[in-house]
Amino acid sequence: MKKKSLFQRKHIEECFYMFWMSFSFLLLIGILIFILITVISKGLPALDIAMLTQTPKGGFYLGKEGGILNAILGSLYLAGGATILSIIISLPLALYLGSYIQNTKWADVVRLSLDVLWGIPSIVYGAFGFTIMLFFGLRASLLGGIIVLTLLEIPIMCRAMEEVVRLMPEELSHASLALGANRMETATKVVARQALPGLMTAILLAFGRAIGDAASVLFTAGFSDQIPNSIFRPAASLPLAIFFQLGTPFPEVQERAYASALVLTVIVLTISFGSRWLAQRLSRFSIK
Repeated sequence: MKKKSLFQRKHIEECFYMFWMSFSFLLLIGILIFILITVISKGLPALDIAMLTQTPKGGFYLGKEGGILNAILGSLYLAGGATILSIIISLPLALYLGSYIQNTKWADVVRLSLDVLWGIPSIVYGAFGFTIMLFFGLRASLLGGIIVLTLLEIPIMCRAMEEVVRLMPEELSHASLALGANRMETATKVVARQALPGLMTAILLAFGRAIGDAASVLFTAGFSDQIPNSIFRPAASLPLAIFFQLGTPFPEVQERAYASALVLTVIVLTISFGSRWLAQRLSRFSIK
């Protein structure tokens, strides 16, 4: 009787957790679908070729001619540049944490520092970057936005990459070392190669955070109706374009804000699917 009662209790617990996991999954999918339906239904009617191929003309924020090409390219410049710089800094650090110092006290200190940096609001990064720019007498520019977004991306990318590296089986490293490879060769040619799909996911995570962030570039990258022709010129971004368009009292301009949001969503989805496809292609080169 006692065993039967214990079995019933375990069965009830399992049913409860299965229900809760299913409910959470459906809730998450429902929120995503609701967001997509809202953005598509409100943004698609206002979206046309002119919005994608033209920069804002005079009176754009009054409902007149022009488009958001400056914001599209500006967002790609900002997030792309920051992601490249973040890879250069984060990948060596992640490999060093996962392959060299691993479970030492120094590694714990670095991980804690990265976790703290990850949790800092983006507006704080923007204020920090703006303060540094004022100290050196710099104006808002594409370079300033890239640097601040790089600071924003590094903890995200590095922690995600390091977790991927730590998931690699230790036997892989031991086998490489036993064959005569040093730690550097093992980390860069064996571990990193095996972890390529996971590393791509980490890069995607950081890029998605950068391209959708508005607070950190508000003071550092500024905003311009022109496409930046220099890293020292101000650059627009889609999140700020959405913010400015929604802040106007004109319904036509507000509809353009949803169109801008739709463009940003499509860019993120395209990069997400493209990165997954690339990760699958790269997995062919992993050691089986």
